[in-house]
Amino acid sequence: MSEQQVKKPIKITETVLRDAHQSLIATRMPTELMLPIAGKMDQVGYQAVECWGGATFDACLRFLKEDPWERLRKLRAEFKNTKLQMLFRGQNILGYRHYADDVVEYFVQKSIANGIDIIRIFDCLNDLRNLECSVKACKKEGGHAQVALSYTLGDAYTEDYWMSISKEIESMGADSICIKDMAGLLVPYEADRLIRAMKSATDLPIELHTHYTSGVASMTYLKAVEAGVDILDCAISPFALGTSQPATEVMVETFRGTQYDSGLDQKLLAEIADYFRPYREECLKSGLMDPKVLGVNIKTLMYQVPGGMLSNMVSQLKEQNASDKYNDVLEEIPRVRQDLGEPPLVTPSSQIVGTQAVMNVLLGERYKVATDQTKDLLSGKYGKTIKPFNKEVQKKVIGDTEVITCRPADLIPNELAKIESEMAQWKQQDEDVLSYALFPQVAVDFFKYRLAQQEKVDLTKADAKTGSYPV
Repeated sequence: MSEQQVKKPIKITETVLRDAHQSLIATRMPTELMLPIAGKMDQVGYQAVECWGGATFDACLRFLKEDPWERLRKLRAEFKNTKLQMLFRGQNILGYRHYADDVVEYFVQKSIANGIDIIRIFDCLNDLRNLECSVKACKKEGGHAQVALSYTLGDAYTEDYWMSISKEIESMGADSICIKDMAGLLVPYEADRLIRAMKSATDLPIELHTHYTSGVASMTYLKAVEAGVDILDCAISPFALGTSQPATEVMVETFRGTQYDSGLDQKLLAEIADYFRPYREECLKSGLMDPKVLGVNIKTLMYQVPGGMLSNMVSQLKEQNASDKYNDVLEEIPRVRQDLGEPPLVTPSSQIVGTQAVMNVLLGERYKVATDQTKDLLSGKYGKTIKPFNKEVQKKVIGDTEVITCRPADLIPNELAKIESEMAQWKQQDEDVLSYALFPQVAVDFFKYRLAQQEKVDLTKADAKTGSYPV
């Protein structure tokens, strides 16, 4: 049988319940909108449905007044045949700092216990030392540990770099690798070269995740599949394109009748798309979906700004009544990135670089004020960058502070017991400790809200029993 005739159906991970709405509407899709369609999505035969992690945890608590753990349990109940996947920021978990190993291990344990099958684990600097604890914890709990490499451009990110790090990931005990192209930087023929190089270096399945921001993503997927990639991340069409992923239905149709045919049912996908389409229109009318994130911007290849970062930056500038500074900030971002050791731009490094770029532009002087996160990055608290920091910027921001060179979490003592004692008064379930660990103030605000809602329900029940009504 020739290579052309060998069947290799492409597998698809659906992102509409996590990254698609994170990228297009700043993670505001509520659980109640997800549940009615979940049963139908469960019939499709996706490789997985990405539905948790990333910014969803923070957004649930902060903006939607929802318990993210309850969201996961409800989705798990609906998805009886499909693997559920989450995005996990290694030692940062789902927060914006490094946590002690005991917190990381407990979070992984509870994520799998509540219904997650696949944990996609990444580090914003591709510092594999920051992934060791998460991978081990995931394997211990019987989960699928997928290590995601944050794809980026720069002198140091050579073919040898990607091949070497793929081998290291395999030796770590990971189950699969994801190329996480959060800014849509991977162009078609480069994807062909990258996939073939990584396939020659590892036997692990390779998944490709990209965004449509620069307009090349569907072509990139075509070349990646021809080069042997195993799984593609796609979003159902109403929440595809722009700063989101290529459309699921388009990819299914592209490979129909070829050796890569996914076998997914277009009629079923059309029903799912029909369900989400009115919500998309609602988001456009309300302004929740900004037209700025829907177009193609080839300048992405210059600025390397991922979708979620772009929508956050638009929000930041709107809040400061400085939307006219949008292009100035876009031009400042690559300069800040260079100063900070050329990290890939993905949470939290994208927020660090993006927020610092906004401050540099709005204050009219570069690094006049540096965020605590910028200081931490320049102090080595996030790990090792592929290139050295700009020494002048480092001196201006952190002075003579000693820079960390070990795995940052080695310096963090166990903190779970301390966290639990701090929040004991609010605890209604084990998972509340983890919500508080990641976002203390936001979690307490949510716990207060939850208590108030429960008291309302209790009052209503009491009134129903006595036959009286609240005045």
